[in-house]
Amino acid sequence: MFPLSTVLFPGALLMLQVFEPRYRRLLDDCMADDRIFGVVLIARGSEVGGGDERFSVATEARIEQAVPLATGRWTLAVSGRSRLAVDSWLADSPYPRAVVRELSSTGTVPGPTLEAAASAVTRANALAAELGTGPGLRPLRPDPGGDPERRLWQLCDAAPLGQLDRQRLLEIDDLAERAEALRSLAEAVGNDLLALLVDRSPRPEPGQ
Repeated sequence: MFPLSTVLFPGALLMLQVFEPRYRRLLDDCMADDRIFGVVLIARGSEVGGGDERFSVATEARIEQAVPLATGRWTLAVSGRSRLAVDSWLADSPYPRAVVRELSSTGTVPGPTLEAAASAVTRANALAAELGTGPGLRPLRPDPGGDPERRLWQLCDAAPLGQLDRQRLLEIDDLAERAEALRSLAEAVGNDLLALLVDRSPRPEPGQ
């Protein structure tokens, strides 16, 4: 397991820098086996040195690329796969380990609910870009023939949310509930950003 200060969603890509000896050992073991490990959000503490507290829902990650650097560090490109429930933590020897099981999503997500979430995410990203606090979102076009769960995860990853909100989305099993939670969170962020934009707008001089 690799505790981090960020959430990895299924289907998303994540770049990592590996430098601690224990995680270099984890990398060696993964590369010698199936390139699979778990990414889990730290609830309290630091990524460096251990002693952190972790959430109990994580994501299976696969190493897609591992590039050694001259400094002895590694740069990893990993892809998120399935969600994992952490049933118990084992001793961090030599790196964090856990007993896990795969989590499956439940239910279905209606098309209008999914598109409402997409609209809220697009709006929030556009406002963040206008404020200069985000890069904006590439166009998210409807994909009627695609996998709704995959699209929902893409929207979750694209939304300008904090890590605790991202973890909340990761922990929701029901697809419709996850989509509705994403819409609500993205709308709230968008409203906050809009208020900031209005506050920054030039005000007319007295007498104008």
